[in-house]
Amino acid sequence: MPTKTALKPEAAAELVTEGAKIMIGGFMGVGAPHRMIDALVERAPGRLTVIANDSGMPGQGIGKLVSAGLVERMIVSHIGLNPETQAKMNAGEIEIELVPQGTLIERIRAGGVGLGGVLTPTGIGTLVAKDKRVIDVDGKEFLLETPLKADVALIAARRADYVGNIEYTLTAQNFNPVMALAAATVIAEPDAIVPVGVIPPDAVRTPGVLIDHILERRR
Repeated sequence: MPTKTALKPEAAAELVTEGAKIMIGGFMGVGAPHRMIDALVERAPGRLTVIANDSGMPGQGIGKLVSAGLVERMIVSHIGLNPETQAKMNAGEIEIELVPQGTLIERIRAGGVGLGGVLTPTGIGTLVAKDKRVIDVDGKEFLLETPLKADVALIAARRADYVGNIEYTLTAQNFNPVMALAAATVIAEPDAIVPVGVIPPDAVRTPGVLIDHILERRR
């Protein structure tokens, strides 16, 4: 497997174009690719569609992209801790698609592994079911939730080796590994880059074949 060339954050941000659909890992900023987010704010590609667990908080994580006015649409499980996102949604400046958290991660996984969708009872009889196909399985109703894919996935990791094998820690494992499956281009932001063999094989959650670029170490 070829060695990955480590990119500066500003060079990686150039790979995110105007109007791109991007997945961003993390949970309320924990396990998020913070240097990549900062580089995107600096570069300022607009009209982004962001697929993530949440919209962060003002001045933290994805909230920085919201504050900078770069987000046109969000597909997230909640926006409850970011009043700026709520205000922009109410003003019609951001389109928000709220997806139950379990359904969200399953839709991303479906996009990553090539499934045609996910059947779930979550949302039956609620606004979540509006305009969605209902399928009967053995007398029980399920919603057909469609797969999610992205142009670019921005993921954070504890360590990467020189060929891009990725190790995560704690809750960073919730969204980052699945998002690495579901995007055309995957950019990893590790805390450290180590020689091949340092990461135990059993600790590799995302193999290097799925990673297109890694960010250089923080200086």
